[in-house]
Amino acid sequence: MSQVKNISDSLKPIVALCKRRGFIYPGSELYGGFANTYSFGPYGAQLKKNLKDLWWQTFVQKRRDMVGLDGPILLHPKAWAASGHLEGFNDALIDCKACKGRFRCDHLIEEALKQDAEGLTIPQMTDLIHSKKVKCPKCAAQDFTDARHFNLMFSTHMSKTGADGDVAYLRPETAQAIFLDYKNIVDTMRVKIPFGVAQIGKAFRNEITPGNFVFRVIEFEQMEIEYFIKESDWERLFVEWLKSMHDWCKLIGLNPARIHEKEHPKEQLSHYSKRTVDLVYDFPFGTSELYGLAYRTDFDLRRHAEFSGQNLEYTDPETREKFIPHVLEPTFGVERTVLALLCDAYDEEQLENGEMRTVLHLHPRIAPVKVAVFPLMKKDPLGPKAKEVFDLLQEMTACEYDESGAIGKRYRRQDELGTPFCVTIDFETIEDGTVTLRERDSMKQERVLIKDLVQILAQKLA
Repeated sequence: MSQVKNISDSLKPIVALCKRRGFIYPGSELYGGFANTYSFGPYGAQLKKNLKDLWWQTFVQKRRDMVGLDGPILLHPKAWAASGHLEGFNDALIDCKACKGRFRCDHLIEEALKQDAEGLTIPQMTDLIHSKKVKCPKCAAQDFTDARHFNLMFSTHMSKTGADGDVAYLRPETAQAIFLDYKNIVDTMRVKIPFGVAQIGKAFRNEITPGNFVFRVIEFEQMEIEYFIKESDWERLFVEWLKSMHDWCKLIGLNPARIHEKEHPKEQLSHYSKRTVDLVYDFPFGTSELYGLAYRTDFDLRRHAEFSGQNLEYTDPETREKFIPHVLEPTFGVERTVLALLCDAYDEEQLENGEMRTVLHLHPRIAPVKVAVFPLMKKDPLGPKAKEVFDLLQEMTACEYDESGAIGKRYRRQDELGTPFCVTIDFETIEDGTVTLRERDSMKQERVLIKDLVQILAQKLA
């Protein structure tokens, strides 16, 4: 159940920091681990919350054309038949006969042959792996089964009998919950097209070959929007949403030079999509999908109307025109965003004295701790005064108090947590009411008055 083998060497310093500093832990480590599951520790959980809160503020609270939803993980099984997931949500699976290792065919082809496998049929992938004598990544044997379809949805049972008629599925995406409540939202919220419904929630995919830390896991969170439009407006609004997604990347501090657009060729589009563009990011292990924007046409609402027998037409309040809305779908993965942020922010610097400093250059908007407060020493009167300053700052932002160990080690710990500012209380503080304010990235220090500290930090954090 070890997770180490599924992590690229280029990620291991980041993985080690995440474990050491309480960002991300291996799942079920008490029992030796449970592959491809992770817990977000205290700082990781706060980082995720900051990210999700900022996303909700940006795309829901600050827009007049958006509302929110928190739909269920378990949906009526007919929903997955209508959406095409029961029939078409598959990856190509292949097994090594020698070691019983199981692999996704497209990943095997891409890694072994450096060839794009998108668009290849099951027989074509089988022929390619056999004819090119691809070696098993685990045991180096060249003896594979034929490729076959593998449905990625987790199934469960809704009753004690476990009868086939009671099968339900953990959702593999959050989108369908929005489509199922589209009519309720139109009836209750007085929304007018174009409008969007946003949701943040868990999704589950029974991935064949998860890996690279939290990049591809079986349980993950999506921040997803279904934006309902007139068909005639889709191209203009597609461009607008693509720009909004780039703007979001800048807002959270991702390096624009590491973000690129990847257009899906027509033969590689999902069954519901007429156009899809991914925002891909240069991870240490390679350039891979970060976010996606898809034009889903009217596929989903039309299918749900057909399978449910319900009328899902929208009536234009001005023209009285009736039509099934088309949909644009911007999708943001939470774990992949966290991983991109950590990769972007991670740095190892050699200081003038030869010492190495590990630092996370996280943007203050998303850093789990904004300000750390230290007394130079534990003893009176520095400790009580430091706690006064901490209480003052805790009213305005996320703070941490630390009085253990040498001051240099405390600075290094906060550097690894990505804390933008540290405030140190010393004997000079007692004399003149000033503190040392230290900035993470430059390590510059300045003396400022306690009475001005809240205003100064509010400006710097903004």
